[in-house]
Amino acid sequence: MESFLVAVNAVIPFFCYLALGYTMKIRGIVKEEFLQKLNQMVFRVFYPFMTFYNIYKADAESLPRPLLLIFTGASILIVEAILIVIIPKIVKENPRRGVIIQAIFRSNFVLFGLPLTIAVFGDSAASIAAMMVTVVVSIYNTTSVFILEMFNGEGKSDIRKTLKAVATNPLLQGAIVGLIFFFLGIKLPGSLVTPIAAFSNMTSPLAIYVLGGTLQFKAIRKNLKYLVPTLTCKLFILPAIIIAIAYAFGLRGLELFLLIAVYATPVAAASYPMAQNMGGDGELAGQFVVISTAVSMFTLFLWIFFMKSVGLI
Repeated sequence: MESFLVAVNAVIPFFCYLALGYTMKIRGIVKEEFLQKLNQMVFRVFYPFMTFYNIYKADAESLPRPLLLIFTGASILIVEAILIVIIPKIVKENPRRGVIIQAIFRSNFVLFGLPLTIAVFGDSAASIAAMMVTVVVSIYNTTSVFILEMFNGEGKSDIRKTLKAVATNPLLQGAIVGLIFFFLGIKLPGSLVTPIAAFSNMTSPLAIYVLGGTLQFKAIRKNLKYLVPTLTCKLFILPAIIIAIAYAFGLRGLELFLLIAVYATPVAAASYPMAQNMGGDGELAGQFVVISTAVSMFTLFLWIFFMKSVGLI
């Protein structure tokens, strides 16, 4: 019963935020244009506050082990390399190849992983999760561009453009500033910390509310042959393999859960506009985001319940 309650308490808030956003949209209370503007503000303004604050408030004992950071970065790159070899042999259409590869390895770690970790382990885990952002987001943003361009039919990648996009990513900027303040021991006055903390706390509920308002369940049937196997791999098979390997490497507790947050959370919402603008199948990419977000409310519950029940967390 304890494992069940932990899983329920972790997942239900996400469902409420999504449901409220979706309900407001279908009732016409909020419009698509407003949600898009709000989404841009959340990404460019609130996310940096969240990543900065979670690192800023950390103490020296809350740093993640180097093994966790190395394992996370290396595992993402290895998974990508394997997918680049396998997916083209299974999927014939080039625009869908990059989209499917991205859907399997790229998750909504920042949007779902950080608050999910806090819900299960408490505020003390927020700093470790926030520091993971610097590794995960850097790899996602860099490799996603190369993979999508690899399968857009042109075969060319603008390295300078890619590096600029990574360097100007708001999440990374917030994390880097937070790391500077953390390692140099710079302390802000309470009058500034209070609003920064408030903005940080607003980020996840507001972002998930916006995501709920932009969900659209259209033309899904024709892509089921891609959606079902891809999301089965993304939400069940790949996380199980990663957890088994991580356990063998000596990762435990919070570290294992953070890997679930990296690999078993929904497909990153950013993968949709990227695919649309880089020659990928934008419709399929959008469906991956929508369906994985809806299904993950159930699968994340199962993962948390399972890991709690068997004593992994």
